[in-house]
Amino acid sequence: MRLTTLLAGLAAAALAAAALVAAPASAEPLAKDLFGAKRTPAAGAPAAFGFYSKGCFSGGVAIATDGPTWQVMRLSRNRMWGHPRMIALIEDLSQRATAGGWPGLLVGDISQPRGGPMLSGHASHQIGLDADIWLTPMPNRRLTVEERENTSAISVLGDGGKSLYVDDRIWKPAHAELLRAAASYGEVERLLVHPGIKKKLCDTVTGDRSWLGKVRPYWGHHYHFHIRMACPPGSPGCKGQEKTPAGDGCGADLAWWFTDEPWKPAKPGTKPKPPARDIMTMSSLPDACKAVLAADGGADAPSIKLAQAAPAAVMPAAAAVVAATGLPRLPDIGPVPEPRPQN
Repeated sequence: MRLTTLLAGLAAAALAAAALVAAPASAEPLAKDLFGAKRTPAAGAPAAFGFYSKGCFSGGVAIATDGPTWQVMRLSRNRMWGHPRMIALIEDLSQRATAGGWPGLLVGDISQPRGGPMLSGHASHQIGLDADIWLTPMPNRRLTVEERENTSAISVLGDGGKSLYVDDRIWKPAHAELLRAAASYGEVERLLVHPGIKKKLCDTVTGDRSWLGKVRPYWGHHYHFHIRMACPPGSPGCKGQEKTPAGDGCGADLAWWFTDEPWKPAKPGTKPKPPARDIMTMSSLPDACKAVLAADGGADAPSIKLAQAAPAAVMPAAAAVVAATGLPRLPDIGPVPEPRPQN
């Protein structure tokens, strides 16, 4: 009896010791909670660390919530931050798009102040080089804070977004010209859109089609398109994505999206994997992200009380930061082509 009791006690002690060893790992906080709690950027030189879906960034700036040719949506998320080059590009694109006939940009999520995995939503947008732009034109008035929280983007697909093809009552040539302008920047590595949008472009774009290769089909992305910039100068710790294939992307790789394969439901009984953000800890991220997380805070975000500054005071903010870093300025791609007549 005593031996049995002793063995039982030793077994219990072993289990307790194992639990103590395992406790620190299981108790390690999630990276999304740590980065999601930061309300200001990491002070220091602008730099991206890691990959788009596993990284962070320093020296971030926030786009003004209310610019002359853009409005930022979903302000409560505090995802208006990015690498200064990304913010400068969005501001510049908004002007070029407006000159080309688009009423102005509705800006969706960019990144959290220091990047990192988000509390909800995106897998990417972690290094300040991703941005979502709504495919809904900006209205001719300033939206209230409440409207920016509750207004829904409009799908350009048929059947309320359930079709694989765009609805020509919603899709206009100005949509194509907006995407053309976005793809024209040398720093833009790719644009993600719904396969139906890619097909529409493949079927209708004439003349120079070289920019179509940057437009990549992907699930979702029929309410907005996704801009992804290449790793910028001054970011040796940034891991770029593989280059897009040569050509316009209108061949077999696009045809695959119009088969059953991409849309197959999971097999019955298949347990879905948890999103990476829900299990990702700091040990999963580049070592530099620990320093980014611990760094002093930089300038706070613009107040969500909509900006009252004159356009001339609002526009140069990100461009001034880029200039101060000594990085090359955004390339001048020349005038945006004249928009095609509306159908």
